[in-house]
Amino acid sequence: MKIFPAIDIKEKKCVRLVKGDFNRKTEYSISPVEQAKKYKDSGFKNLHIVDLDGALTGETVNLDVIQEIVIKFDLKIEIGGGVRSFESIQKYLDTGVEKVILGSAAIKDKNFLKEACEKFPNKIALGLDAKDGYLSVSGWKENSNQLTLDYLKKVNDYGASRLIYTDINRDGMKQSPNFEETAKIADNSSCPVIISGGVSSIDDIKKAKELNNKNIEGIIVGKAIYDGDIKLEELANELDA
Repeated sequence: MKIFPAIDIKEKKCVRLVKGDFNRKTEYSISPVEQAKKYKDSGFKNLHIVDLDGALTGETVNLDVIQEIVIKFDLKIEIGGGVRSFESIQKYLDTGVEKVILGSAAIKDKNFLKEACEKFPNKIALGLDAKDGYLSVSGWKENSNQLTLDYLKKVNDYGASRLIYTDINRDGMKQSPNFEETAKIADNSSCPVIISGGVSSIDDIKKAKELNNKNIEGIIVGKAIYDGDIKLEELANELDA
């Protein structure tokens, strides 16, 4: 199982939000580049980055930071946050990231997702962020009124290469991920699924592995690392040999 330590960037700083709420933000003194170095030095190969400025503006605000991380550390990076155009996807791919995550734009316009998957084969990840079974969009401020599974069934054959499923109620709360719902999504998804939101301890990583769901590719760990609930050394011990 792949482990994706997370970096959320706002105004060139590492931050974490609670349930995606910008008013419940914790800033950390370490820079995104320094944090990426820590992950690389600890043996991680994958990295999950969210440009929170991008999520708010729809622009590739922190492109320079992403580029520096890619060049310096040779990590497999998935990047998301307000990607709403082919131009933005191309800009990120030109920096050398592995995958670009489409969220709100894909949910609001299924054709955008379909065309992106055709234009950038094996480079598009679909981010599904759900609250009580319904998809949320626009930085989690709006409910789309679409049931997650209903939407997934409509776009399942579009060609996304990865699906990142986040339970918003768990995100930043460190109450363990919603394994049951994620397994349900994995059972219905035609592409591999990443668990996201709520990882609180190393036990959550072990539990994710024990699911033995062949369609669950990995898990994202964020706030628990920054707050010291999970030590990087113990997390690195869970990496597949």
